[in-house]
Order: sequence, then structure tokens, then C-alpha cells
Amino acid sequence: MTNNVHPVVAAVTQRIAQRSRVHRADYLRLIDQAMAEQPAREKLSCGNLAHGFAACSEDDKTSIRLMNAANIGIVTAYNDMLSAHQPYAEYPEKLKQYIRAVGSTAQVAGAVPAMCDGVTQGLAGMELSLFSRDTIAQSTVVALSHQMFDGVICLGICDKIVPGLLMGALRFGHLPMLFVPAGPMPSGIANSEKARVRQLYAQGKIGREELLAAEAASYHAPGTCTFYGTANSNQLLMEAMGLQLPGGSFVNPDAPLREALTQAAAEHITRITRQSGRLRALGKVLDERSFVNAVVALLASGGSTNHSIHLVAMARAAGLIINWDDFDELSGVVPLLCRIYPNGQADINHFQAAGGTSYLFAQLFEHGLMHADAQAMWGDSLADYIQEPKLEAAELSWSQGCDKSLDTQVLTNVEQPFDPEGGLKLLQGNLGRGVIKVSAVAAKHRSLCAPAVVVDDQDQLKAKFDAGELDRDCVVVVRFQGPSANGMPELHKLTPILGSLQDRGFAVALVTDGRMSGASGKIPAAIHVSPEAAAGGPLAYLEDGDVIVLDAGSGRLECQVAPEIWSSRQLQSAAMDSSSGIGREYFGVFRQAVTGAEEGASVLFPALAGAD
Repeated sequence: MTNNVHPVVAAVTQRIAQRSRVHRADYLRLIDQAMAEQPAREKLSCGNLAHGFAACSEDDKTSIRLMNAANIGIVTAYNDMLSAHQPYAEYPEKLKQYIRAVGSTAQVAGAVPAMCDGVTQGLAGMELSLFSRDTIAQSTVVALSHQMFDGVICLGICDKIVPGLLMGALRFGHLPMLFVPAGPMPSGIANSEKARVRQLYAQGKIGREELLAAEAASYHAPGTCTFYGTANSNQLLMEAMGLQLPGGSFVNPDAPLREALTQAAAEHITRITRQSGRLRALGKVLDERSFVNAVVALLASGGSTNHSIHLVAMARAAGLIINWDDFDELSGVVPLLCRIYPNGQADINHFQAAGGTSYLFAQLFEHGLMHADAQAMWGDSLADYIQEPKLEAAELSWSQGCDKSLDTQVLTNVEQPFDPEGGLKLLQGNLGRGVIKVSAVAAKHRSLCAPAVVVDDQDQLKAKFDAGELDRDCVVVVRFQGPSANGMPELHKLTPILGSLQDRGFAVALVTDGRMSGASGKIPAAIHVSPEAAAGGPLAYLEDGDVIVLDAGSGRLECQVAPEIWSSRQLQSAAMDSSSGIGREYFGVFRQAVTGAEEGASVLFPALAGAD
């Protein structure tokens, strides 16, 4: 393995460090201050401490009193509506038993909300989804604020949950932290068949009964959904940042290896607390190298576009500032090495079988595209994450991962990539700045020039589609979907419609200040466009018929309207009201305070003046 880091990777990393120096120094001072006060529960009064262990067993009370054994706080996102989180029901008790067996204790510090975008897609509740991330971060802070804990285990997998948990845990960055995953469900029907049925339904050729049968055959068991959306991107990134055990993200929930990994994580967290003498503080383990590694892993795997928002917010929680220029520059040198739906027909189980994270990381390390010397919660450095776990005779061990892909249609090498560039590109021009996921878009569809069809809501587009008004080349603009307008929901109702138009031979694209997430597919989509329409961004001035140029190759996003015509237009306002219903009124303060998409769409961190 080479120790040489690619010059572009090195330059981006250095630029992030320089850009972040003031914020990072402030963050590390907070961590050092908290570290100086450890173990925190030693500072508690007798009444405080007694309240903290009142419900524990006598043995656990004795351990907590002694102060020289670690007490681990478990923050759980369990609920049994999310298939990915349903296996977590028994995890707290298992973790307590495993931790108790090595002489320490664990308590459930708190629970955080965990909503499912798959359930709320296209509904009003989806407008709470992005805001739930910051609520989860706040809930994590509340859970850990009791100062009873020497380490943290986070139980979370899905879309906003992992970013929120990490953002909250970073405020307690003087403690070690591990994520413990539960794994993906077994494979269901073929992804191509699922997409085909969805488009048939959008075209009115089949009914709801047939559609539901296909969806139920796809999402059919406990575990993470098997397509490569935000949930599975989360898992891969937590490994790339050294916050999970290597090779453990995509082991199915009921596998014996899954249980062995859960036990190993429980035992390992006790070995990296202050009491062990080998403290690995989360806030110091994660630095600019960690976040560059995460971006690179995202690009190489064709992961979720949501992380062009979430990684920015997670980095801010660690005092680091990253932006879309960093993503774009790295995308220019990081090849696409994975074909996982929607970037191909394989699912995450096929990726795991082909070689998984250990092979992917080994390829990226070998070519200097990731920082192998970045710190991690396990091993000597992230270089140890090219190992994979095995269970033999009930004993867990790690060994070198495969040196060749076992399925080159799913996972390839740097010398023969699926695309020489990564899956995410920056678009900019007189319509603002946005990102486009090109890993699933055929080269012939990555640029077009066509008249705009402007709507303020995805339901308006469905009506136009049903009326045959979209049977032509067009750029669909769905505006007033940004964070301050309505919480920036994902717009998956658009995918079957636009896919059907493309299949009919029309050149179509999407431009929006909303999100499309990791399920973004074959349609070129300029998403997260900032500044958003609700903040007076250019999208608020567009009209039907305006000619728009979207070119992923050159990074252009422009409206070809004469300046004198543009300057005469009036700012438009949203046609839809997202201020109330389904609890949206409780999040009015979020819509007022949230930053733009490129700044992480967060209410927790102030907006920054300029990118650099």
C-alpha cells in the first residue's frame, strides 16, 4: 500500500484545514476543557449520582461508584416501523451483557426520533425529514448531558439519523464513540423490475394493487433497504471515517457474524475509554482527513447526494468547514468503482459479496485517494480497515480482504473504473449553485438545452404529465422546495414521471432547490440549487418557456434570458403553504433560522460569510 496521497486529495485536505483553523481551534478547546473534567461523574454530587444509577443492579451500582470502570452511554434510534431499526429492539440488553462481562457497565442514555423517508415520500410529513436531523443531534446532546458516561454507542442507520447522532456526539467529542449497525435485509425482487413497475403505475398502465405487490416484494424484511440510498451510504461512510468496526456494515441482521460483531463493538468501546489508558476521543480522532476520506468514499461508490448536505453539517460539528467546491474537485480525480442501484442493478448485498468496503478502501488507499493514516476507533489507523471479519468455530477474527473483485460488474478497480470521475458534480451559473449526481446518468443525457416547465409543487407536475403537456424536450423546474420554504423534502414523485418521458425519447432534466437523495436515478437533476427560491434566489424569477442550459460536463446551470428582460421581472412567491399541518407549525422556527444547503441546511451552526 502506498503512503503517497494524491496531490489533489492533499490540496483539498490542506485547504479545509486552513479554511477551518479558527473554528477547529475553538472546537478543540471545548474538547480539551471537557477532557480535563473527566471522569465527569466524579464531579457529580451524591444525590446526582444516586439518581443516575438508582435503577441499576447492585453489581452495576458498585461498578459505577468505583469510577475506575467505564460506564457506556447507549443512544438508540430504535423503533419497529423502520425495517432497518427494528433489529435494535434487543440491542441495549445485549450490549449491557457484553459490556458487563468485561468489567464495565452500560446504560441507555436516551432515545432519538427516527422517521422513515420511504413512508413519508410525497406527503406533508416529508417536510419534517431534514429538520429531524438537527432534532436528533439536539436529542443526542440531551441524552449525554447527564455526564454519567465514559464512552458512547450509537444505534442508528438511516437517512438523517446517523448524521444527527454524529453531530450530537461530537459535542461530547472528549469521549470515544462507536456506531453499531444492524445490517441490510436480504435481497428482494430485482431493482430493474421495481423501477419498471413504478413507471407503469405512473403511466396509468397498472393499478395500485400491482404496485404494492412489487414494493412489498422489495421492502420485505427487517434490515436496511437494499438499494444504495442514504442509509447504506451512511454505513459505508461511518466505516470510511473509522467509526464502525471494519467490514461490519453490510452483514445481514440474522447472521451469526452480525451478533459476533455487536459483541466485539461492545467490548471494544471499553478498551478506548480514559479508564483503559488508551483514550480515543471522538473529536480528536475525526479531523480534516476523516472528512476527505468520507467524501472520497461517497464519490467512488456513487453514494447519496444527501451527503453533500450532511457531511457539511457533520464537519461543522467538528469545527471543520467543507463546501461543494471540495466535492467537485475531489470528484475530478476519484473514479467511480461501484455499480449499486440506482447506479446499476445490483444491491448492497451484491456489493458485500463482491468484496465490500475492504476491497473498495484497499483500491483507494493503493492509489493515494484516501488518507490511510487517518485515525480510527479501531486498529492503528484507517489502513487497518482493509480487513474483513470472519467467524470460525464461534471465534471472530479479521483478515486481509480479497485482492480481486469477485464481481467486476458491481465492484471494480481503479485501473478499470466504471467512470474516470466520481458520481457528484458542482453546477453553477446565473441560476445559482447546485449539485448533480451523474453516476446513474448515461453520458448522452448529461447535458441539454431546453425550455423550462416551472411548478411550485411536485403534484402540479403530475397533473401536467397526465394531461400530456410534458411530451416534449423540457427542463422541469420545481422550486420553493428549499430548507426555508418547506424543509427541503425529497421529491421522489418526480422520478417515475421524468423517467417515463426519457423512455419516450424526450430530452428532460430537473432543476430544483429541493432534494432527490441517494435514490436519484437516470434523469439529470440539478438539485439543492442555492440560494433557494424562498430566499429570493434566481429560481423565483423563472417563467415557463425560459431556455435553460444544464451541462454536467462543463458544470453550467444557466438561464438564457436577456438581462433587460430578467431585470424587469418580479419576484414570485410560493403557491403552497407549508406552515402548518402534520406538526409543521412546530418547525416554523427551523424554517426561519436554517442555513442554505451548501452550509449544511442546519439550525445549529451560524451561516458563514464566504466559502474560504
